[in-house]
Amino acid sequence: MGEDIRLAAVVALAQGMAAAHGSREAWRAAAAGACRALGGNFAALSVWERELGRLRVLVNVGELAAGEEEFPEGEAYPVHQFPEITEFLHERWAGGGEPNAWVETAEGPAAGGRPGYVHQRVAALRRRGRGSCVVAPIVLNGRAWGELYVARPTGAPVFGREDADFATVLAAVVAAGIAQAERLEEARRLAFTDALTGLANRRAVDARLDEAVDRHKRDGVVVSLVVCDLNGLKRVNDTRGHAVGDRLLERFGSVLSLCGAMLPGALAARLGGDEFCLLAVGPSADDVVRAADELCRRAGELELGEGVACGVASTEDPIGPVRSARRLFRLADAAQYRAKAERAERPVVAGRAGPDDPVVRLADAAPSGRTAERRTFRGRQP
Repeated sequence: MGEDIRLAAVVALAQGMAAAHGSREAWRAAAAGACRALGGNFAALSVWERELGRLRVLVNVGELAAGEEEFPEGEAYPVHQFPEITEFLHERWAGGGEPNAWVETAEGPAAGGRPGYVHQRVAALRRRGRGSCVVAPIVLNGRAWGELYVARPTGAPVFGREDADFATVLAAVVAAGIAQAERLEEARRLAFTDALTGLANRRAVDARLDEAVDRHKRDGVVVSLVVCDLNGLKRVNDTRGHAVGDRLLERFGSVLSLCGAMLPGALAARLGGDEFCLLAVGPSADDVVRAADELCRRAGELELGEGVACGVASTEDPIGPVRSARRLFRLADAAQYRAKAERAERPVVAGRAGPDDPVVRLADAAPSGRTAERRTFRGRQP
């Protein structure tokens, strides 16, 4: 393979990983790019899970053998079967060597291969109809991260030393792409996470609720929103300090997460200050109300605070057409406002007091005061 062709392959690999949205796409782009660059028919990317002592396959691409999946759920191998991933990197590379790739064949060690370490891979090559493979360690932030594996079928030219050297270069490009993908994932996580409680934040709710209402309008899926206001936070802050108030918020966040687990796929979030919510897509309105009732009960048992005011709005209840995220939020928020005004110990549910439900009328009116301040929720108008 000419230098220009190999340079183009490196650039294509880097560009493919840079264009990926999320880690899974980055893994696929890495394996597919390396497979093309090395003229293989199969490639895999694996991560070394130190705490479990295993090499776990993240993605398989190309011509998959029986039992192989693109994104396998449980394909992993104890590292004692492939000790080079630990021994080679920790002893040789850490001692001043280079984390070079190596070649193995279905006939045994190749020239420049790693005698003594190949029997497991040789058996795997033969079992899957592959004639040779090149294995490239991936090093990230100075530590062994995993490996890149590219194979050719039986009858194809066997990988040589030049291929192994090129695989070493490709592994370095993959490592840089993985580092970038992980930084982006962390940035996305922080952008949608409340720093104090670890719950989702308002931005995450905005995005998820818009998508959920679109699904409701398109497919009729049930969308429910629980909006709650933690009582007594100001008193705790004023009398015992903000550190204690933060502990109250964290404890309530844990309770909210626990109750949210009663609803498969529910999103538990802190909207800001003492305001929290649960967003459920799919569960029935009755299930959501039961979870909200449990939330009120558990919040009332917290050592600090004075319980929680909780409002619920669900598209399964008689609340009128819900054409926007804004409307569902306003209905739940108005129900919560009523629960707070009445010091209710159980959730107030929009639409469950009959056709003249004052909660629905309150949400549809032009609200004032605290409810008006909350109308800044981003979303399309009904």
